Amino acid sequence: MEKVTILQQAEAAFRDNWKFCIGTGRLGLALQKEYIDHLKLIQEDIHFDYIRGHGLLHDDIGIYRELTLEDGSVQPFYNFTYIDRIFDTYMELGIRPFIEFGFMPRLLASSDETVFSWNGNVTPPNDYDKWYDLIQAVVSHFIERYGLEEVLKWPFEVWNEPNLTNFWKDADKEEYFKLYKITAIAVKDVHPDLQVGGPAISGGADHWIKDFLDFCENESAPVDFVTRHMYASNKAKKVTPELCYQDLFENTMMLDELKTVREMINASPFPDLPFHITEYNTSYSPINPVHDTPLNAAYLARTLSEAGDYVDSFSYWTFSDVFEETDVPKAQFHGGFGLIALNGIYKPTYHLFSFFNKLGSEQLHRDENMLVTRREDGSIAIALWNLVMDKGEGFEKEFELDLPVQFKDVFLKRQTIDEDHANPWNVWKQMGRPRFPDKTQVATLKDMAQPLRRTARLASNNGRLKLSFTITKNEVSLVELIPVKDETSTYIGIDDSLIPSYSRD
Repeated sequence: MEKVTILQQAEAAFRDNWKFCIGTGRLGLALQKEYIDHLKLIQEDIHFDYIRGHGLLHDDIGIYRELTLEDGSVQPFYNFTYIDRIFDTYMELGIRPFIEFGFMPRLLASSDETVFSWNGNVTPPNDYDKWYDLIQAVVSHFIERYGLEEVLKWPFEVWNEPNLTNFWKDADKEEYFKLYKITAIAVKDVHPDLQVGGPAISGGADHWIKDFLDFCENESAPVDFVTRHMYASNKAKKVTPELCYQDLFENTMMLDELKTVREMINASPFPDLPFHITEYNTSYSPINPVHDTPLNAAYLARTLSEAGDYVDSFSYWTFSDVFEETDVPKAQFHGGFGLIALNGIYKPTYHLFSFFNKLGSEQLHRDENMLVTRREDGSIAIALWNLVMDKGEGFEKEFELDLPVQFKDVFLKRQTIDEDHANPWNVWKQMGRPRFPDKTQVATLKDMAQPLRRTARLASNNGRLKLSFTITKNEVSLVELIPVKDETSTYIGIDDSLIPSYSRD
């Protein structure tokens, strides 16, 4: 048994920058009802500040069009019909866009290389003057519609993972730097206080960050923040037409990478720049079943606990399985990135975020398996987790906590997800993996997606409380210690012993 004694004094502040931003599939999906239903659920329970996704300039939103005039000449037409509908909905739900400029509109593309089933064009513009004008028109429209004070709060990120040939033609660094500079100048020419940054690279290419910041210094290219992505999966060991399987690195790998990049920024010509992780997850594949499992939640718990030491935000990819990078999802559970599965079913990782949302701002203790916090009202909220990547049964961990409480009578509430609770993916397997479950099956999956809940009443001793916990394989638990306001004495003649089977309290 591991024994932990927690002092009265707070170690540090626990920052909530883990909920600064959340990822989404391409923005055009926001025109679907189920997408909006899922976003409403997320915002009601967790409430992220920003949302980032691909496809702002993709043709399904239709911002960039060209009109042929009577004299045969062609002029650009900027159509904001759909993006207004999408961003209006975001704003109504209390979430702001974290803008990603991309991908290239077909009429501006220099060639036909695309990515994803929805054919996002990944080539430079065929006319950089038209690209500049497009960026100016888009940003100016946002200010006209939502006001300068609001849009000054929106980060503008240039492109997505240009270090990969999948996302930028030939992964041409110099061409990306050209795109970045022209885009950043276009944004700043609308208003100098707008925030613009990049390079939005994938992991494993951090030399791009040094080169990018050196370029911005040497070329006087505006830069207000640095962005990067972060995934923890190894190369695929098996890929089928519908699924991808990968091993995961140790869960400290991402934290080590963040520390390294933060030090790199600090040593650059721009040492005080904010650092945003605009995508992260375990696997980078949208068809990896690990995303549907309790392991995914247990793996990422330490990241939520510690990544804020190094970054200003880190954005989980993504909030919903309404997502189409490899075509329309072909089954209820298909390895999608989302916190919420199709049909509004909460995955284990959803509860991880919901649990962290109930933590306090004072950090009393943190280690590789727990985070103990105190809330403003003096109540205690504890996140516990037990990551196990080995196969088989067992692997329980036992903890004994000795911690301070500011009240005598304590109501303990514990919510738990693990292999046997809030694991709808396993229930779905027991059902025979129905691809398109009927309403009764969906109702069962929703029921079984709820955490195990336990309660108790305890008494502190001289301002201290001792608790013992057994944490099962891939469990994540939230433990809340809340003061009891006992009103039993206000009931005249109360006597529970008169109820059959019960004793007097």
